[in-house]
Amino acid sequence: MILKSMKLAVVFMFVLFGTMNAFALDEGDATAKQVVEKFQSDLIDVMKDGKKLGYAGRYEKLKNPVSNSHELTKIARIVVGKEWEKLSEEQQQKLVDVFSQLSIASYAHNFKDYSGESFVFDSEEETTRGGVVVHSHFLIPGDKSVKFDYMLKEKGNSWRIINIIANGVSDLALKRSEYTTILQREGFDVLITKINEKINNYSKQ
Repeated sequence: MILKSMKLAVVFMFVLFGTMNAFALDEGDATAKQVVEKFQSDLIDVMKDGKKLGYAGRYEKLKNPVSNSHELTKIARIVVGKEWEKLSEEQQQKLVDVFSQLSIASYAHNFKDYSGESFVFDSEEETTRGGVVVHSHFLIPGDKSVKFDYMLKEKGNSWRIINIIANGVSDLALKRSEYTTILQREGFDVLITKINEKINNYSKQ
């Protein structure tokens, strides 16, 4: 059940999806809300075809939608905090690559089927630091809805998701606490190994 999976993992990235159909979007002109809506449109499409696609198929279908809507490099940098500056350029790139794979894998695992779920836009607001927060709910037939707040920052002439808060819990804060602790106590190679283990587990479940 999709709700059970989300409660277990408060996965990094869900967003709003109204009743609109999938649409083409010029990324250069996209507002924060449009970036979120386009990603969720793609996500819902994958969910509807989820069983037929299988995990590998869902992963492939979600590569571009996740990469185009999330600022994965910035997120990877934030989740390791000050430890980022201690990493070599090669290590930094490796962390970004593996973290990106984890992000896509978590979506492919948790959004595996469809039974009438939908994302509904609530509102959006600007932050004092020039960002935008998009508020929405994930509606689940016969169950409680899940509240999602998506924090976006401008990148070039478009917007990218940098954090998601699910029912008041920040995914970025959770990952930062976990990843910085592993880096400080066990080192970079152990962190990469643990992330790869999570990716492998997602592919088997």
